[in-house]
Amino acid sequence: MDFELLTIADCPNDAPAETLFAQALALEGFDAAALSVREVRNDDEAAALRFHGSPSFTANGVDLFPTDAEPAVSCRVYAVSGGLAGTPELESLRSAIRTAATL
Repeated sequence: MDFELLTIADCPNDAPAETLFAQALALEGFDAAALSVREVRNDDEAAALRFHGSPSFTANGVDLFPTDAEPAVSCRVYAVSGGLAGTPELESLRSAIRTAATL
């Protein structure tokens, strides 16, 4: 599987998201070193990648946290147990990875 973290320039959640994604991949038995990071630079790229904000976690080009939001070069928030955060919780990401691996 191809795992990619999509971000925008100066996103304050880039580094924590990359660390979180690598940790989740390793815990699920995937090679965390294979994780790639791509910066989305404009609205055309956002539309082509179906990018819904930074950071976005993908497997084989599919967003692990599907949304109906329009593609946009913007920040993204995730629902977590305490409200909203700039990254999903580890267990939510692990679950999304497991689901993607079965498709």
